[in-house]
Amino acid sequence: MKNVTITLDEETARWARIEAAHRDMSVSRLIGELLHEHMRAQASYETAMRRYLTRASTVLKDTGGYPGREELHDRAGLR
Repeated sequence: MKNVTITLDEETARWARIEAAHRDMSVSRLIGELLHEHMRAQASYETAMRRYLTRASTVLKDTGGYPGREELHDRAGLR
C-alpha cells in the first residue's frame, strides 16, 4: 500500500467522514475504495469501447442499399 496526502474542502471532508462512518471504515479506506472503483469502471468502459469500435460493420439491408427518403416517409403514394 502507498500512502498519499490529499487536500479536501471542508464540505467534501465532512461528507467523507460521514460516509466512512456509515460504512464502518476509515476515510482513507473509503477514498481508496472509491478511487479503485472508479479506475475499474473506466477500464471496463475503455475495453467495451475498444471492442465495439473494432467490430466489423453490419449490413442493415440485404436488398442492395438503403430506402430512399420517399420510401421512408411514405410520400411516394401522395403524388
